[in-house]
Amino acid sequence: MALNQRLDLRQTQSLVMTPQLQQAIKLLQMSNAEVSQFVEDALQQNPLLEREEEERNDERAGDERAREGAPDDTAPEARLEGAGADEGSPNMAEDNLWDGDTAARAPGPAEGEAYSYLGTGGGGTEFDGGENVLERTLARAETLREHLLDQLNVDITDPIERLIGAHLVDLVDETGYLTGDLGAAASALDCTSEALERVRTRLARFDPPGVFARSLKECLEIQLRERNRLDPAMQALLDNLELLARRDMAALKSVCGVDEADLAEMVVELRALNPKPGLVFDNSVAQPITPDVLMHADNAGGWVVELNSETLPRVLVNAQYFARLSRGAKSKDDKVYLTGCFQSANWLVKSLHQRATTILKVAAELVRQQDGFFAHGVQFLRPLVLRDIAEIVGVHESTVSRVTTNKYIATPRGLYELKYFFTSSIADAHGGAAHSAEAVRFRIRAMIDNEPPGDVLSDDKIVETLHKGGIEIARRTVAKYREAMRIPSSVQRRRDKGLAQHLARG
Repeated sequence: MALNQRLDLRQTQSLVMTPQLQQAIKLLQMSNAEVSQFVEDALQQNPLLEREEEERNDERAGDERAREGAPDDTAPEARLEGAGADEGSPNMAEDNLWDGDTAARAPGPAEGEAYSYLGTGGGGTEFDGGENVLERTLARAETLREHLLDQLNVDITDPIERLIGAHLVDLVDETGYLTGDLGAAASALDCTSEALERVRTRLARFDPPGVFARSLKECLEIQLRERNRLDPAMQALLDNLELLARRDMAALKSVCGVDEADLAEMVVELRALNPKPGLVFDNSVAQPITPDVLMHADNAGGWVVELNSETLPRVLVNAQYFARLSRGAKSKDDKVYLTGCFQSANWLVKSLHQRATTILKVAAELVRQQDGFFAHGVQFLRPLVLRDIAEIVGVHESTVSRVTTNKYIATPRGLYELKYFFTSSIADAHGGAAHSAEAVRFRIRAMIDNEPPGDVLSDDKIVETLHKGGIEIARRTVAKYREAMRIPSSVQRRRDKGLAQHLARG
C-alpha cells in the first residue's frame, strides 16, 4: 500500500463550552446565597466591577453617568389571570423510639424593574459614639467540649487520669456519644484498657446525663441510673429495645414480667429521656430560607409573580474607569488584561440578567400551571414534569431543572422549593384527568390521620377507598407512599393507638 500526502478541506460543526457559557450555566443553578458570594468574589478580582450603591454614593463633581446597552422595557412583574384552576385541575374527590466612578451598565433590566439587581451592598463599619460596642456583641455560647473539660478540670485531679479524660473528651461526637476505638486510644496513650475504662466510667457521670455512652442502650442506662430507676424490669426493657421499636407490647410484657399498665408507665418514662444528650449544646443557628420569587394575589383575582429584589446583586461595569486605564496602558499585556476584565464584567452582568429573566419566566409558568393548588389547596396540585414547562417557556428541560434547583417561592400557602410543583401523575379510575402523586399522598395521610382507633385502615382498605374516589393506584404504591411519609403499618398504628387509649384512661 503506497503512502502519499494530500491536503483536504473539511467543514464540521461542534458545540464548544466556552468559559462564559459555563459561567452562565453555573449561575443558573446557584442559590441566591451562592450567587451573592460569587458576585462578591468577582468584585474583589475585577477592578472594573462595582456595586451600584458605590455609584450612588459617588458625589465627585464632573462625573458623567453613561450606560450602555439598556434592555428593552419589560414589565416589573408577571401578572397571571386566575383561570388556571378551571382548566385541567384535578377533581376534588432511626427512630421508631423517637433553607465610584462614572459607570456604564452592561445590558440588563431598566431601573425599578423586577429584573433589576438590587442590594447586596455591605453595611458601614462606623459606630455611634454614644453606643456601647460591647453591648452589641453576642456572647458565644459554651460548647459541649468546653462544658466537659470544665467538669474534668474540677472533678479529676490526678494528672494522668486528667490526660486520659481530655483524650476521651476529644472522642465525643456532637450527640454526646463516645466514638472511636478505645483500644486504639489506649495504645496511643500507652495506658491499659482498664485505666481507660475506669476514667470513662467517671466521665459518664458528667453533665449532661448520658454523655460518654457507646450505644443508645448505655446512654439510657446512665440516665435511668442517675434517677435511681434502673430496676430489673427497666433493664429488661432496655435489653429489648428492638421489641419496643416494633411496638410488640405482648412480647415486652413477657420479658419484663410486668402487666400492661406497668409497661405503659415504663415506656412513658423511657421516652422522657434524652437519646442524644450532647445536642443540648448544639448552638448552630438554622439559616432561614430567603425566597428567590415572591407571589401574591392581585385585585383582579389573578396572581402577581416577581423576583425578590433583596436576593439579587446589583453590579455595574465602570466604562469610564476602563477608558482611563486603557489610555494609560503602555504594554500589550496591560491592554490584554484590561480588555479581558471588561469583557468578563460585561458577561457577568448579562449572565445575571439572563438568570433573573429565566427564573421569573419559569416561576410565572409554574404558578399558572398550579393555579388550582394556590387557590384551593394541595388536592388540586396538577401532575407536571419538566418537559411541560420547558416547551411553554421555550428552553431546554435541563435549564428548567437548573432554574428550579435550590430556588424558593414565597406564596400565600407558604414557602416552597420550585421543584415541589413537579409531581408524577396517577391515572383516574374513570377516565378523567390524571391525579398528582403529591395530591394522592395528601389524601392518604388525611385518611390515616382521621382513622378511628378501633378501625385502623389497612393498605388494601386505602386502595379500595381511593378507587371509589376515582384514583387508580396499586397497593404497593400506597405502601411506598406511606413509608415515604414515615407512617407505620396498620399493625403498628393499631398498637400505638391502643397504648395511647390505655394511657388516656389511666
